[in-house]
Amino acid sequence: MRAIRVHEFGDPDVLRLEEVPTPVPVEGEVLVRIQAAGVNPYETYVRAGAYRTLPALPYTPGVDGSGVVTQAGPGADIESGARVYVTASLSGTYAEYALCRAEDVHPLPDTLSHPQGATLGVPCATAFRTLFQRGRAKPGEHVLIHGASGAVGLATVQFALAAGLTVTGTAGSQAGRELAAAQGDVRTFDHHDPSHLAAALASTGGRGFDMIVELLANVNLGGDLTVLARNGRVLVVGNRGLVEINPRDLMNVEGSVLGVMGSLATPEEVAEVDAAVAAGLREGWLRPVVGREMALADAPRAHRHIIERPALGRLVLVP
Repeated sequence: MRAIRVHEFGDPDVLRLEEVPTPVPVEGEVLVRIQAAGVNPYETYVRAGAYRTLPALPYTPGVDGSGVVTQAGPGADIESGARVYVTASLSGTYAEYALCRAEDVHPLPDTLSHPQGATLGVPCATAFRTLFQRGRAKPGEHVLIHGASGAVGLATVQFALAAGLTVTGTAGSQAGRELAAAQGDVRTFDHHDPSHLAAALASTGGRGFDMIVELLANVNLGGDLTVLARNGRVLVVGNRGLVEINPRDLMNVEGSVLGVMGSLATPEEVAEVDAAVAAGLREGWLRPVVGREMALADAPRAHRHIIERPALGRLVLVP
């Protein structure tokens, strides 16, 4: 089979399309023919060697995707031919086939395409973990979501709206703001406008935000602390460098800054995520948005695109 392989950490050009043996599932495992693989920003940090934990070399990137079951090992109660989405992979999803644990393979509704299915892994898990497992969101609270037009941002908007939160989002393009606003009752602001935080604060009547979902903490964290409500919390989902803050801003509202790391979720928390995604699909309020599809061989370009370009939905690789 064809797969993207990384033999050394470095720039996107270390992502190489190669022929490798097709994995064979053993007990409790499933082989999925991948129709679409999700591209996540953190995969670019791993590829560059800049993440907290790194895989052994060589490796195939990718943890989530969508496809069709071709073979199930003993004890895996999944039929061959089933349409599925996967939330984790043992062998990597930037490939024509991916080996997965049976518990990480979930039925894909017929109403969704495979690229949409590739949007149900990391983005939805991050959204749910941020809002509810770490942020303890409550109906009626005000939440500000930075980068609301990307895959994680859009999933967070949809989860927040379904839970009865008052949602404000930021995006760096008019198209992005329109996309975020199209999800429901969402106020949007241009995060390139130096006055956007003041305008967002004014939209709350000056009370501030109970929660801020922060996808680029090194740029925004200092400003976030100035628009928190009493007992407000900032949830740090993404960061690319150092930042200077004034702790007095936290003290003034008895606020808090909480980190979010999906890989630290317990099995029980993962099960909560899976149940929440299934409920969202069943009830129809979880609507995956695909922004762009690229060929598997374009993985280097995809890694550049996801970091350098304004985000509009999910970026997927199609083998």
